[in-house]
Amino acid sequence: MRVSIITPSYNQASFIEQTMRSVLEQDYPSLEYFVMDGGSTDSSLEMIKKYASRLTGWVSENDRGQADAINKGFRQAGGEIVAWLNSDDYYLPGAIQRAAAVFEKDPQIGLVYGNVLSVDADGNSFNLQTFQQFNLLDLMSFHIISQPAVFIRRSVLEKAGLLDTNYHCLLDHHLWLRMARLAPVVYISETLAAARYHAQAKNLARTADFGREAFRLVDWMSSSPEFSPAFEQNRAKILAGAERFDAFYLLDGGNYAAALRAYWRAFRLDAPVVLKEWHRVIYAVLALLGLGKLRGIYMRLRRWRKNK
Repeated sequence: MRVSIITPSYNQASFIEQTMRSVLEQDYPSLEYFVMDGGSTDSSLEMIKKYASRLTGWVSENDRGQADAINKGFRQAGGEIVAWLNSDDYYLPGAIQRAAAVFEKDPQIGLVYGNVLSVDADGNSFNLQTFQQFNLLDLMSFHIISQPAVFIRRSVLEKAGLLDTNYHCLLDHHLWLRMARLAPVVYISETLAAARYHAQAKNLARTADFGREAFRLVDWMSSSPEFSPAFEQNRAKILAGAERFDAFYLLDGGNYAAALRAYWRAFRLDAPVVLKEWHRVIYAVLALLGLGKLRGIYMRLRRWRKNK
């Protein structure tokens, strides 16, 4: 079973070598690897050329953003299993082999995902993102899986359609929703990849945009013939999930008052959704009162909750 990996990149010279090596050094016998650079102006191109002989293909040209770059790679990929790995993330040893083995056992599976390490700009791990088995309603309710540890079956991707270039933060979740409607989504309790958090990463630099795109997804689900029946049956749960998701990123972006308002709206819709994040609500209140120095306690609580 051939696996194709695509790395979209733009001005990530500090990290892209580790990303590429993490793919090229996988112990998987049938692997192709494409790097789709968006015309970087730093030294990324030099790094790509350093490994060019080991790549299946690469380009460095202007594109219309991350989704466009990944779609270009998808169109060139010949693997039965495909995935993308952003140029500041990396795979752990054996990740592709473990994911491929799951697909081989069941030809009906459309998507496989695992756990992800959170690392800082220097590669120091500070959290382990652990997940559980989610169904379509869970995904519609904004239970998010971490993209670096996701692998997808090409045939299901082709039925669902490629990434929507109008999304920039939740382009992956939009695709997972479309794929989960067509084929089983399977979680494996193994750590497959590392996601890097640094000042330029969109999960820190564009925190307000995540909530905006979540509500765009809400509008899309409510009006889509494929999703609207389930949406109407679970409206409160899905809306609460969107509000909680918005609050999560608003809090990480330091917008404490807006985060609390979003948590309150989520609580009114579906209280248990918010009660699971009581530690974040407490931190938001304390930070709003000027007790932001307690962030260290909050971060320890966050790591404890993630690793329960």
